[in-house]
This record gives sequence, C-alpha cells and structure tokens, in this order.
Amino acid sequence: MTESPDHLSPRSGRARDLIALLAVVAIVLAAVSLVVATRASSSSSPTRTLNVTGSGTVTGVPDTVTFQLGVTTVRNQASEALQVNNRRVQSLERALVAQGVSRKNLQTSNFNIYQMTDSNGNPTGFSVSNTLQVTMHKIAKAGGAIDAAVAAVGNGVSFNGVSFSQSDQSRALASARTKAMNAARAAAASLATAGGVTLGAPLKIVDQENQSSPAPYPFFRGAVATFSPAQTRLLPGTQTVTVQVSVTYQVNA
Repeated sequence: MTESPDHLSPRSGRARDLIALLAVVAIVLAAVSLVVATRASSSSSPTRTLNVTGSGTVTGVPDTVTFQLGVTTVRNQASEALQVNNRRVQSLERALVAQGVSRKNLQTSNFNIYQMTDSNGNPTGFSVSNTLQVTMHKIAKAGGAIDAAVAAVGNGVSFNGVSFSQSDQSRALASARTKAMNAARAAAASLATAGGVTLGAPLKIVDQENQSSPAPYPFFRGAVATFSPAQTRLLPGTQTVTVQVSVTYQVNA
C-alpha cells in the first residue's frame, strides 16, 4: 500500500531542504563568477584617452594706473632733513588729492634716512627720501596729477615708473577660458577624426592661466626736469589676458 505525500518522513523533508540550499549556493557562485569575469574584461580594456591643449586670448584697455612719486631732501643735520622732507611729502599728498587721488590709494612704498660721506668716510650730511605708490582709476587725470605733484615739490622729486592694469579681469578671464576650451575641443575633434575614433567627454581639465601685461612705462630720477610745458600724458595702450588649458578626452572606437 502506497503512502500519500502528507505522510512523508522527516528525513525526506531534510533532503528537500538540502537540495534547495545547494541550488541557492550554485546561483550565488555563478553570479560571483560573472562579476569577476566582467571585472577582468574591464581591466583588460583600459579607457583610451586623448590629451590636448588650447589657448585663448582677450585684449582690453587698462583702466587703472599705478606709479611712484618720491621726495628726497639733503641737509647737514638728520633732524632738519627729516622735517623738511616731511613737509614736502605733505605738499605732495595735498597736490595729488586735489587732482582726485583718494588717500586710500596713497601708500608709502619706500622710506630711507642715511648719512652721506666723502671719499675718506667723513660725514657730509644726511639724506631723507620718502616714496609714495599712487593708484588712479582715471588714467586721463594721471598726467595732471603728476604735473601738480612736481610743481608742489620742486627739485628733489623722483618718478620711478608706471604700470597699467584692469581693475576687474573676471570677465576677460571668463572669455579667455571659453576661447581656450573651444580651441582644445576643436583640436581634439580634429585628432580624433584623423585617428578614426569618436571623441568622448572630457575626463580632466587643467587651467594653466597666464596673464600678460604691457611693459612698465619707465621714468627715472631727474626726468621731471625735462617735462615740456604741455600736460604730461600717460598712454595705457592695450593689455592682453591669456589662458591656456590642458584637457584629457575619452575616445571610443
């Protein structure tokens, strides 16, 4: 007489559980094997890349000028030289402020007191010099400010140089970066086409910013004595901002 399934022994139930467990283990092992195989396949096929550089330049007109005006006084006594020089520097400051220079844009850049001697080392007097760095955001008024300063100080004034800059270069830099990236993309696309591959997305971008400025406008001690009666003119010219980028692109077959 045959027994129905409802009357199977406990031993038969344990056998079924064991078979089910073995099946699950087999599935897990198969999945692990698939992941390992996939990783091995990926490692054997590294990402192909293409590295290029691009450059972008933007030219603008400077709106800020910086120059140095100094005053030097020589007297027999150090205290007298210092007092006289201080008064002359104050006259220099007043003349510049009257020409529209803000006091916050006047900065002491050099100050010296030293004893002068002859060839035998004997004291001959004392020299005091004080130099101000002047920044003006209205270049057209800079020449008049220099003329007024020279008239206020007289002999002993010195002009050490001038440089131009743009007060806000953020817009120029942004435009130069855009041009640099466009140039890099064009170069990469050309190389990819020549190489028979498809250009992918950029994987790495390095900004190699390189700003260039016009050379300083040189003046030297004593040059103020040769100024013509006409107002001094400072010509700002133009200034370039250059940005270079290095870009690594992914390429596909």
